[in-house]
Amino acid sequence: MTFSPSALFAPFALDFLSRALIGGSLVAVLCGVVGTWVVIRGMAFLGEALAHGMLPGVALATVLSLPVLAGGALSAIAMSFGIGALQRRAKLSYDTSIGLLFVAMLAVGVIIVSHSGSFATDATAILFGDILAIGPDDLMLLAGATALGVTVAALCHRPFVALALDRRIASALGLRPRLAQAALVGLVTLAVVASYQAVGSMLVVGLLLAPAVAASPWTRRIPSRMILASTLGILAVLIGLLVSWYAATAAGASVAASAIGLAALSWLLRAALDAVRGHRLRSLV
Repeated sequence: MTFSPSALFAPFALDFLSRALIGGSLVAVLCGVVGTWVVIRGMAFLGEALAHGMLPGVALATVLSLPVLAGGALSAIAMSFGIGALQRRAKLSYDTSIGLLFVAMLAVGVIIVSHSGSFATDATAILFGDILAIGPDDLMLLAGATALGVTVAALCHRPFVALALDRRIASALGLRPRLAQAALVGLVTLAVVASYQAVGSMLVVGLLLAPAVAASPWTRRIPSRMILASTLGILAVLIGLLVSWYAATAAGASVAASAIGLAALSWLLRAALDAVRGHRLRSLV
């Protein structure tokens, strides 16, 4: 029996799986762009908190028979504004503000779920997503979210770079660091909300971080790192869906695990190449 690449990718002839691949790829592009800044700025905790901060909105929307994604988006946006308000008015540090609201939103979500006797949403779908259920309307929303995220990242590239170097430099250059920070938090919120259906609230940070981490050893330029992270994210979606199909595993979890695996492989390969290069340099001395 000979191996046929076309046979390997045959499952993507199914409509629901092809939509999952397209939708997951759109999410991967958005997460690759935003995740690059998340890694550079050390904002992983914010992404994790926003992912879990969606739970009250998701739970309430489910109980009231409203669009789940809209409820999650409103909840995440409310949490983003809350973080900024605690920083400005309560004079709390950034991570303390995130930690307080993270616990508060998670607690409210659990209270809503436990109080409602009619809550019928599968908890697995909330935590790990349902990428195989992506429909044509979802693809339109994902395409719009990805286009918006890439556009904002391109327009705000200079302020984001200055903010990453030094807030005082950004202010001296007239780049309005507070507004740039708000835009960056908005981008993270957009990526988390857009990724919700694909990988759920539990695994969204994996798709947000892992491709950017995998890309970081190979390039120092931010735009090229974004492109590589997006490409690796798409590869993770492809591998995850194939693993899910042939191994009968959860699709969202398989995608997230594939992204983490690519990050680990990237760092191992970089370490091996550096070791070989170091050995050659030592042999020339």
